Amino acid sequence: MRIKIHGGTVQGSDAPLCHTCRHAVVVRGGRLNDEVVECRMLDEPRRISFPVTFCTDYVNREHPTIREMEEIAWVLRSDAHRKTVGFVPSRKLKPEERFVLDDD
Repeated sequence: MRIKIHGGTVQGSDAPLCHTCRHAVVVRGGRLNDEVVECRMLDEPRRISFPVTFCTDYVNREHPTIREMEEIAWVLRSDAHRKTVGFVPSRKLKPEERFVLDDD
């Protein structure tokens, strides 16, 4: 029987979170140990000297931000004068016509 304990010892094969974090700067060299990781989320950017497995400010860089999603979004608009309804790319709308989400 296998039991999984959350928050226990980390598997050796788990990649550090910093490698995919939007706030991290990762610089790698030619050798295996040639790597510098700097976190820009801290008060002042600091070098991280260990593989991070949990971080409360982790943001996956592979997922788009709210602003990026707004740029690619299509907005449903209706025109009462022409009696039409359709989608319009958000980049073709004036800023006051867009529904902009607040940053978190």
